[in-house]
Amino acid sequence: MSAHCQLTGAKPGFGNNVSHSHRRTSRRFDPNIQRKRYWLPSEGRHIRLTLSAKAIKTIDVIGVEAAVARIRARRVKG
Repeated sequence: MSAHCQLTGAKPGFGNNVSHSHRRTSRRFDPNIQRKRYWLPSEGRHIRLTLSAKAIKTIDVIGVEAAVARIRARRVKG
């Protein structure tokens, strides 16, 4: 599963681990991605979305119908 949110577009950031001796090695900052299933009443079916924890909270506020409309407006398969 790729670390990419369908609603917010959050994806990994990149940076460095810096040791005590100040040597730098590459690292990746992954968003908190979850796969969650929602009931979509307008279509009478469940949909499975790959979302960040922040996006799950956003869906709690705006509702699943509005969130799916935003995802489809971004042209993300879902």
